Amino acid sequence: MIPGPTRETRSLKHPVEDFVLPAGVKRIAAAVEYCGSAFSGWQRQSHSPSVQASVEAALSKVANEGISVICAGRTDTGVHATNQIIHFDTAAKRKDSNWLLGANANLPFGIRLHWVSEQTADFHARFSATARTYRYLIVNQPQRSALFYHGLSWEKRSLETPGMHRAIQLLIGEHDFSSFRASGCQSNSPNRNVHRARVWRQANLVIIEITANAFLHHMVRNIVGALVCIGRGDRSIEWLRELLLLRDRTKAPPTAPPNGLYLVKVNYPDGFRVPQMVPGPQFIAEV
Repeated sequence: MIPGPTRETRSLKHPVEDFVLPAGVKRIAAAVEYCGSAFSGWQRQSHSPSVQASVEAALSKVANEGISVICAGRTDTGVHATNQIIHFDTAAKRKDSNWLLGANANLPFGIRLHWVSEQTADFHARFSATARTYRYLIVNQPQRSALFYHGLSWEKRSLETPGMHRAIQLLIGEHDFSSFRASGCQSNSPNRNVHRARVWRQANLVIIEITANAFLHHMVRNIVGALVCIGRGDRSIEWLRELLLLRDRTKAPPTAPPNGLYLVKVNYPDGFRVPQMVPGPQFIAEV
């Protein structure tokens, strides 16, 4: 097995330009789409199936050697991705198309690679990323969806999306997000920089999208929990700002379920050859 770089323990702000691969070793990147409902999150687990373990097993068969992958952002149990970015180092000589077709032939139906591309040694799926975008999907109708039970959250009370959109604008910029941070979050700092945020409706589907430099554990789902309260009319728009300034998770509403959450985009500097994809999921009309 070709070991990954030891930078995994470093801060997100630390560069990786000085990392040099061993002779004959290449760094490969790929985009992974997965339905998280059948897995105990992204990260490899000793007691239950994970997306990471499935991807590594498939790539290892293609490489005929052990492959260890690093992702842009680890997702929790039940959370999905349309565009998770990974990288791995290998001495195996394979074409990009061989990696792609071979891995997909060995992956379960709930996981697929969409592209594979060789990268320079200074590319790092996590530390080279400048932003990540998550989307949270809520079916807003009297009854829960039968077809998309595992892929949509549900709210039976009518949600007023213009108010939710105005509220989420209050989170743009760099803030202390302690009110929206899981108690078990291991990040050294509660500060994150939200670049862009919006809420819109597509028929009975309410979509919440947040782009930030990085996210705290459960940050998006905790924000969604507050936005739903505002959308139902239980709380005012300004209440979201009050929650943010309180910096107290106990004052915020419960965490939204995981099944509506998708990692849909990861941004990298233009110097890296990272193909662009439609964020998705594919049944959403882009606006």
